Amino acid sequence: MRYQVGGSLHSDDPTYVVRQADEKLYTSLKGGDFCYVFNSRQMGKSSLLQRISRRFKSEGYKCVYLDVTQLGSEDTTSAQWYKGIIVSMFYGLNLAEKVNFKQWWDMQSGLSPVKKLHQFVKEVLLPNVSKAKGVFIFIDEIDSLLSLNFPANDFFAWIRHCYNQQAYDPNFQRLGFALFGVASPSDLIADKHRTLFNIGMAIELYGFRSHEASPLLNGLKGTISQPEVVLQEVIYWTGGQPFLTQKLCQLVLQTALKTSERNIVLSPKTEAYWVEQLVRSHIIQHWESQDEPEHLRTIRDRLLFDQQQAGRLLSLYQQVLQAEEGVMGKGGDAKREDISNSCCLSVSQSSPLLQSLVPTDDSREQTELLLSGLVEKHNGYLRIKNPIYRSIFNAEWVLRQLNNLRPYSQSFNAWVASDFQDESRLLRGNALQR
Repeated sequence: MRYQVGGSLHSDDPTYVVRQADEKLYTSLKGGDFCYVFNSRQMGKSSLLQRISRRFKSEGYKCVYLDVTQLGSEDTTSAQWYKGIIVSMFYGLNLAEKVNFKQWWDMQSGLSPVKKLHQFVKEVLLPNVSKAKGVFIFIDEIDSLLSLNFPANDFFAWIRHCYNQQAYDPNFQRLGFALFGVASPSDLIADKHRTLFNIGMAIELYGFRSHEASPLLNGLKGTISQPEVVLQEVIYWTGGQPFLTQKLCQLVLQTALKTSERNIVLSPKTEAYWVEQLVRSHIIQHWESQDEPEHLRTIRDRLLFDQQQAGRLLSLYQQVLQAEEGVMGKGGDAKREDISNSCCLSVSQSSPLLQSLVPTDDSREQTELLLSGLVEKHNGYLRIKNPIYRSIFNAEWVLRQLNNLRPYSQSFNAWVASDFQDESRLLRGNALQR
């Protein structure tokens, strides 16, 4: 057995971990809800899509997979893009034997691109899959819409229209949609009067919990002593983040296979230390050169890509980091139970430490920080997702990045160090203009 590090898992992969989101997505779609799964990269969105599609197909539903990255780029016109969707659904549902596409397409001349899409679904798709229990259209990499040179508002308004049609045309009750990507609803459609997302069901994706991760044990059994304890330590370090969890399990397996006995026997109660050394030597130390397949650099690049926004994101993350250090102690070493139960929220609600925590809101900066994958929401506050991220993107790293962005950083830091009293450090004249 091997673990898959990067890319989506096959729908029947033995290391697939079933989470709460699996059942919620299944029941919501089956109940007629429009669903969307928006989260950071490498959180298992595409694997969830493959798995749920396989489940529905086994029950007699038809499923169509649309990858927005394959439908066009910034040079694509709206007419080409909508035709790409229609063609993908046409062949994805094997309708070529039932419908003469060219003849039908020629009859739609003069219609707008989005109207052609609607007519296709109404006149071609739904009537020709009548034997199926229903049709689900899964749209992946939805954030790629942001790179198109025309607004996608009409596309989202059309999906909303399909759900509104269910009250007038029973055929549309057999049609469902789910969107997947690294985006927020406000990124995709700003018009609150036309937005699709106020009728939708947001499916939250969290890291693997210990009680869910049993499928990962099979690769550890027979290669290391106390595999259950080792897996628990793996999840402690990764916070259950799917990519990192698979990677660390694979590292354990590879390390065992390199021994002469192809098996590692650990002394009792040394499992935590052994896993920590593996994490530090193979992931944290020299992380930029060891980050293959790329994961940590993706987080870094998302934080720093936009220089105008980077300072605000780093400052917000710095607040989260400082708040957690305040709860855990200046050394930054948390108790295990504090981390696993949210290092921040093991403190009393009346504690002054709670005042330093960063409550969640819908600000642009918080949304972007969440989409980077570095932090997550927990009980109304932001917290760093796992100890690996906290070790790599630590206070020193943040300060270096802020210094690179702020040419005035030395003066600023000295002003702060003086308890905001040393006015000689304030910028004036040409220095302020620069």
